[in-house]
Amino acid sequence: MHENLVIVESPAKAKTIEKFLGKDFIVTASMGHIRDLEKKNFGIDLEHDYKPIYVVSPDKKKVVATLKKYAKEAKTVWLASDEDREGEAIAWHLKEVLKLDPARTKRIVFHEITKSAILDAIKNPRTIDINLVNAQQARRVLDRIVGFEVSPVLWKKVKPSLSAGRVQSVTVRLIVEREREIMKFESKSFFRVIAVFYISDDQGNLSELNAELNRRFDKKEEVLAFLEKCRNAEFSIEKKVTRPSKRSPSTPFTTSTLQQEAGRKLGYSVSQTMSIAQHLYEQGNITYMRTDSVNLSSLAINTAKDAIIKMYGEKYSKSRQYKTKTKGAQEAHEAIRPTHMDQPEVEGSNYEKRLYDLIWKRAVASQMADARLEKTTISIKVSGIPELFQSTGEVIIFDGFMKVYMESSENGEDSVTKGLLPPVKVGQKVTSKSILGTEYFSQKPPRYSESSLVKKMEEQEIGRPSTYAPTITTIQNRGYVVKEDREGEERKYVQYTCKEGEITQKINTRIYGAERSKLFPTDIGMVVNDFLVKYFSKIMDYDFTANVEVDLDGVAEGKKQWTKLIDEFYRPFHHDVEQALEMSEHTNGEKKLGVDPVSGKNVFVRVGRFGPLAQIGDREDENNKPRYASLRTGQRIESITLEEALDLFKFPRELGEYEGKKVTVAIGRFGPYVRHDNKFVSLEKDVDDPSSVLLDRAIELIEAKRDKDRQALIKTFEEDPEMRILNGRWGPYLKVGKKNVRIPKETDAKTLSFEDCKKLAESVITTKGKKKPVTKKASAKEPAAKKITVKKTAAKKKSSKTKKLAKSKTTVKNTKSKS
Repeated sequence: MHENLVIVESPAKAKTIEKFLGKDFIVTASMGHIRDLEKKNFGIDLEHDYKPIYVVSPDKKKVVATLKKYAKEAKTVWLASDEDREGEAIAWHLKEVLKLDPARTKRIVFHEITKSAILDAIKNPRTIDINLVNAQQARRVLDRIVGFEVSPVLWKKVKPSLSAGRVQSVTVRLIVEREREIMKFESKSFFRVIAVFYISDDQGNLSELNAELNRRFDKKEEVLAFLEKCRNAEFSIEKKVTRPSKRSPSTPFTTSTLQQEAGRKLGYSVSQTMSIAQHLYEQGNITYMRTDSVNLSSLAINTAKDAIIKMYGEKYSKSRQYKTKTKGAQEAHEAIRPTHMDQPEVEGSNYEKRLYDLIWKRAVASQMADARLEKTTISIKVSGIPELFQSTGEVIIFDGFMKVYMESSENGEDSVTKGLLPPVKVGQKVTSKSILGTEYFSQKPPRYSESSLVKKMEEQEIGRPSTYAPTITTIQNRGYVVKEDREGEERKYVQYTCKEGEITQKINTRIYGAERSKLFPTDIGMVVNDFLVKYFSKIMDYDFTANVEVDLDGVAEGKKQWTKLIDEFYRPFHHDVEQALEMSEHTNGEKKLGVDPVSGKNVFVRVGRFGPLAQIGDREDENNKPRYASLRTGQRIESITLEEALDLFKFPRELGEYEGKKVTVAIGRFGPYVRHDNKFVSLEKDVDDPSSVLLDRAIELIEAKRDKDRQALIKTFEEDPEMRILNGRWGPYLKVGKKNVRIPKETDAKTLSFEDCKKLAESVITTKGKKKPVTKKASAKEPAAKKITVKKTAAKKKSSKTKKLAKSKTTVKNTKSKS
């Protein structure tokens, strides 16, 4: 029997904590949550105060058995999961499942994994905070209700296999609405006028000064008229203004600001940032990484002060305590900071080192002095014209915190200052080297990157720090949103130059609207969003989502009963679900584009089983079946034109013959491809255009595919041409017809005979037959059959899930009658 058992969530965290505790402690991991709401049914007992029905997941049964054994042998069990609501719930589930004796069970929390923090937590244990547990349960139950009740409506009314979520659907709405803003946006041209002037000093030395006119022109005629006035004009210094300014450091990182800055500076996705931060925390390098507080402990402030004075000198130090402005933020928690402020570097992967460096610099800079700058503005007068040319320069007098860290802007660039301006005197004459009037185009609203989406979610109070990363990951995994790069559009622009009294014109080109790692809604994402906004306006309302977070904060603080919160939501929500099932029509985003001039039939675009497609003809026409063509990458239901849709039906294109057989190019479910001899070769993305690719290029692709296949081929057999040994991604394998058979690692694939391969294939088939007396073909059909069943039962309201909903409906009515 051992004295103490400490249970944490992960092996990495256990390993770090174990170093700080003596031999009387055993530290083990629960591997996250050990149980969750049951998945097969609703998982919530609607008839008994929304009681959650928890089950231990199959993959955790062995873990639970081990924990029970350890807990039985220990005198004291210490529950040391994270200090947030999720961590508190994990501790509670452990207590419940392991049936721990309250008299010998203690809850400890800490926001950093250091020896002093762990030992201090051991000295100051507490009981499980049931209010935090209930807040987590309320969130889980609320999300399950929304997902389980709305998703079947989407299966019936939009498309099978879709899903909805309380937070994820609202997040998709943000992206869809931004996309529609962009679609409606009309770009307008305008002209900026920038001049280069020669400035002469007392010794006659010339220097150049760039300055921009303090007015922009809408029409080229206005620019030409202005340049005409400048041809013989005189230029002089109107005024020079110098003002001191200062910059203060940013606050230490919260979860949100860390995700944003890591995306801008390091190019990390939000999920990647949180995964790396989790490792840094578990290794004892940083404080807890899920927080909305910018508060720093007095110990952290003092150690930062010592480190700054030692590294940079006393004039760089300025202790600061920041106040969190976010609603519901817990000031008892800390901002994300290094556990050791005097440690600029840590061991680990390159990803971990870079993120730690960012966290260290931000935390240290937050305790440094302001930067002092001097900003100078020079105004240049043009004779006979009221407008002024202006030039601004900024110089650093004292760098302060900027010696360590500067925050990035959304485009990923650090905020930089302009340099010194040449010395000038008011009234001094200057000469123009050149004056350029350049055409620009107004920019559409920017699409969200993951970083800017996190910022928007925080502003709208959609979710909490722990939910940002999983929400953004989920909407991409569900196919409602894609993150990708898109090429910009090349646009011509005009530039007028006034130089040495002459005005010239030049036409140039510039790329506009290029996107890098931006979030785009898919067609199905837009269709689902529109359906939910129409029939479930309450859960799609930004204010409702924010108010739910406030209510959950109230539960965590013990001010609100969680079951009452669920009840207030569920009654009207369930009514909306029933209304949507009964009143709404099936939708697929169908849009009529016009009429095909050849056949005279209507042309539509809509979401089909395998994605967005164009259609010629009506589905109701029994005599003439419609023709279909998949939309190409980048084409959207909302923006595609009739001409673009008709172009899709020009496929398959016949390119000619190769080796006596036809070569065609077509567009399929997975993109454009070349077909030859009943074999398919994909066109290269961003290289080949299916509408213009030629036979020579198609042959090149065919031969390249053959070379690749030859390299993959290890051995063939004359006895059976369909039996081959191939080299795959995971090593050699046997292919028999359409079936793949794994070859044991210890076997040399090249030495296998036909008989060896035959036995290997037969042994696999025999083994599978014992386990499951169903053919592979039949089993492959099962998921589809299951989906059809779900759909039918959803329609008839006779599935187990729908019975639950029907039961709950009765319950609600009965409760109403009682009240």
